[in-house]
Amino acid sequence: MRLDLRLIAEMVQPDARVLDIGCGDGALIALLAREKRADARGIEIDMAEATRAVAAGLAVIHGDADHDLQHYPDGAFDYVILSRTLQAVERPRAVLQQMLRIGRRAIVSFPNFGHWQMRWRLLVTGRMPDSETWSRPWYETPNIHPCTIADFFALCRMDGYQVEQWLAVDEKGLKGPWRRSVRLANLFGQQALFLLRRA
Repeated sequence: MRLDLRLIAEMVQPDARVLDIGCGDGALIALLAREKRADARGIEIDMAEATRAVAAGLAVIHGDADHDLQHYPDGAFDYVILSRTLQAVERPRAVLQQMLRIGRRAIVSFPNFGHWQMRWRLLVTGRMPDSETWSRPWYETPNIHPCTIADFFALCRMDGYQVEQWLAVDEKGLKGPWRRSVRLANLFGQQALFLLRRA
């Protein structure tokens, strides 16, 4: 299982109501149902992935984060999860607003485009960098709104979201020793995970 999904599962309390947006084949919701007794559901834009999840007996619907969250009632979930999808949605700010409308808490993970290797590759080669996480060329990537850890903190401050917990990690799962320094996390963290709630 992907590193960020394992770390997200650690943030979810037992017996929670969970919506996983961009759930893929449903690996995370299956884990949450099995290990946390969660009432876990998913939305997936890729019909083949959604079909695979449903065939495995998971509660997944075909849908789109940018357009379908508005149909859920306020406070329907304890956690709404968006893993490695924020940078690929059309309106990330609106999606976050919807997540914290329909859920008491939101968990967001994304690749940190401020990582030093990304900066270095752009500086040295003059071309859009890729990484272990995103090994596709710029013309095939789904990323339309890349952001950094510093960008995400700024957005949370602007929109009044309380950051309850955050992590910066590398691809091997090592949590960075940058817990107290957003600046260092922004430079050395390959991935970021945030647990948010409305202030």
